[in-house]
Amino acid sequence: MLPGWLPEPAVTYLAHTSAGHSIRGLARAKGCHASTILRQVRKVESWRDDPLIDEALDRLGRALSTELTDRSESREVLSMSNPATQSCDRPDPRIEREARRILRRLCEKGAFLAVAPTMEKAVVLREVVPGRQNRIAVVDRDVAHAFALQEWISCEKAGKIACYTISAVGRAALKRLLAEERQAKSARGGFAEAQGAFQEQHRTFAERVVMASDGSGEQKIRYNLAESPLSVLGRKHGKDGKPYLTPELIEAGERLREDFELAQMGPRVAQNWDRFLTSGSDRGGFSAARGPAEGPADARTRVALALEALGPGLSDIVFRVCCFLEGLEAAEKRLGWSARSGKVVLKIALERLAAHYQTPARQEARRKTG
Repeated sequence: MLPGWLPEPAVTYLAHTSAGHSIRGLARAKGCHASTILRQVRKVESWRDDPLIDEALDRLGRALSTELTDRSESREVLSMSNPATQSCDRPDPRIEREARRILRRLCEKGAFLAVAPTMEKAVVLREVVPGRQNRIAVVDRDVAHAFALQEWISCEKAGKIACYTISAVGRAALKRLLAEERQAKSARGGFAEAQGAFQEQHRTFAERVVMASDGSGEQKIRYNLAESPLSVLGRKHGKDGKPYLTPELIEAGERLREDFELAQMGPRVAQNWDRFLTSGSDRGGFSAARGPAEGPADARTRVALALEALGPGLSDIVFRVCCFLEGLEAAEKRLGWSARSGKVVLKIALERLAAHYQTPARQEARRKTG
């Protein structure tokens, strides 16, 4: 019986390598294309460079093979590989409890998790005194396996003693677990419902300086970096270590979003956006006169000109990601595109959008209108 905290790709990998199911058989059982199963298997195979993950998969694979041999039936693995019964977002209570304790420790400056083949358990070390590392926590080895397989920790140094630090995924998971704990305490105490735990894990706050609305000067505001899919994509780096999106491209997307927000101040939420995205002068009545509660006409004009400069295809992905704040996967599905194509098209579209905003005529129009 595979543990409930095991991520779906790892379940698929074990079903193929240890239980002997074919790629096509697993694809039929899960109702997806064989290439999806193959990607999951290759993904987990690439994880095996990690000592903890390699050890965990070896143990789970041997246990699964023994169990299937004893039972003389392997069809149970197929039901367990169904994502409806497997949820890496909801580990068992013991893993959650240990995650709140250990991941919180790993967030401390200079803390890391160390594990070696000769060690019965993993330990969290931190340099409290310069030149000397103190043990600040101990965790069972199977719990460390769960952390590694769920990508909550990442291997910084392999060798006789492997060292792990908390990953971005682990920090997000810790936020969610702590929010769930606060929510449970509030419910027991009869207080109002706390903020959603899964919303909390996607909040990454920062500060930026803006001009005050009354013109009195600059002021700092706190905002969520993860609110916009464009901001999230802007923090990703390519193989060369450089950001995938330059600040100029992000600024162009945010400028379009700003104009869109200014233009959508009214109560008309049932607008026909398909007609608005259609090239030509007929944009679903947007060029007609509008009431004062339906957004500034100048902002609507700027949005229309920007999308017209992009043209069909490019305007679709930019409009959905920058204005509707749809994720890339959701936008690809809605547009009927192949997986991972939206990222490339979005970058091309943002480059053209930035060029549109940098033309002298557009800069002069923006100074006059806004």
